[in-house]
Amino acid sequence: KVNPTGTGKDFSQGEQAWRMVIELVAGLLLGLGIGYGLDHVFGTMPIFLLIFVLLGFVAGIKTMLGTAREMAEKQAKTEEAQTQADRSAGTEG
Repeated sequence: KVNPTGTGKDFSQGEQAWRMVIELVAGLLLGLGIGYGLDHVFGTMPIFLLIFVLLGFVAGIKTMLGTAREMAEKQAKTEEAQTQADRSAGTEG
């Protein structure tokens, strides 16, 4: 298996899926914590909580999309490297 990134570590699709889920949940929990904390400090219970949960959700989605883009780029590089390896093996034989 060709690894063009040179990191020596490939992740399975399951590991990548869990990474994306964790990124989404982390964004939500971070927004929840910040919103609850601000509401507690200012005494405005649901306002900041709702705002920051939504912002955390948006941040989590944005991070997930970035991860998906990164995974697609790695896949394209891997396929390109494999195609080039196949071509060079075909010309040598």
